[in-house]
Amino acid sequence: MDQPTRAETTRAQRARRSPPTGRRVDLTGWPMDGDLLPAEYVLPLRWQRDDALDELTDYLTDLVTHVPVTVVDGSPEPLFAAHRAAWPPNVRHVPPAPWPGRNGKVAGVMTGVHLARAEAAVIADDDVRWTVAELRTALALLDGADVVRVQNVFRPLPWHARWDTARTLVNRGLGDDFPGTLVVRRSRLLHAGGYDGDVLFENLELIRTVVAAGGREVRAPGLCVARRPPSSRTFWSQRVRQAYDSFAQPARLAAEAAVLPVLLAALVRRRPAPVVSVLGAVTLVAWHGRHRAGGAGVFPASAVALAPVWLLERAVCTWVALAMRLTGGVPYRGRRLVRAASSVAALRRRAVL
Repeated sequence: MDQPTRAETTRAQRARRSPPTGRRVDLTGWPMDGDLLPAEYVLPLRWQRDDALDELTDYLTDLVTHVPVTVVDGSPEPLFAAHRAAWPPNVRHVPPAPWPGRNGKVAGVMTGVHLARAEAAVIADDDVRWTVAELRTALALLDGADVVRVQNVFRPLPWHARWDTARTLVNRGLGDDFPGTLVVRRSRLLHAGGYDGDVLFENLELIRTVVAAGGREVRAPGLCVARRPPSSRTFWSQRVRQAYDSFAQPARLAAEAAVLPVLLAALVRRRPAPVVSVLGAVTLVAWHGRHRAGGAGVFPASAVALAPVWLLERAVCTWVALAMRLTGGVPYRGRRLVRAASSVAALRRRAVL
């Protein structure tokens, strides 16, 4: 769990300036076209409607001219057929293979990783929008690592994305955010046996699995990759689920669960000082997160001002999440998931078995 060293940053900058030339053979032995980056872009997908199909098609049509692309599509058959018709023939389009667990995204990721024609796998949600320069930078960072964690930034930025950006800034202020995309060394993830498909916070599960198997994580909070914001309806539906993710980080869960009782007690006793202290503290954390790794040039100052609003939301949703945990888990795509992610200790024990 390291920040890029100066040498790694230099290699990344050189890779960004200089496109690869000549015919390549990547670490898995497959020949790579000289015009393509030595990676596989893996996009797990499961749509119930095609509102964003045109925009995604434009992105994939350009992307596949720079890097091999595999879309693992778990959409219903009529949508699956429409996707195959819309996308260029050099976008590999396959259904997910069976994988244990109730989180279907993990099945999509592992199908794509198994099929990858390169050692570097760029795993990305359907709303992530990499540029070629960003891909080159991330691949250079992977040269000395097994998983690279970048930073997502909402583009464009409607009101609800600005609100959710406050959460991003708090995460950055406390450590690092969790993006909807990772760059992973294929052999390391396969050597670990893949990752658990029965958890909600699957990106954290993947990172912890790789690290527990002896891999090295590089965090790149200054490498900002665009992400399309969800609809406002989807935004509201994600509030409790995101709070449930904190079960994977017990200390954070305890802190978030304490906020609501502290605020209610202060209001009952008519003591404004605790309220001001708590809301002021989260604002300072968000301010720090915005100024880390060049974030002030990327994240709007208004998102810092929304940090208290986000904390109030999280304070309420944490208790809803606790109630869901006691009643069978959080609903996710028609199923209920109990665990947010495996503990580091549990994954290390599994790695040595």
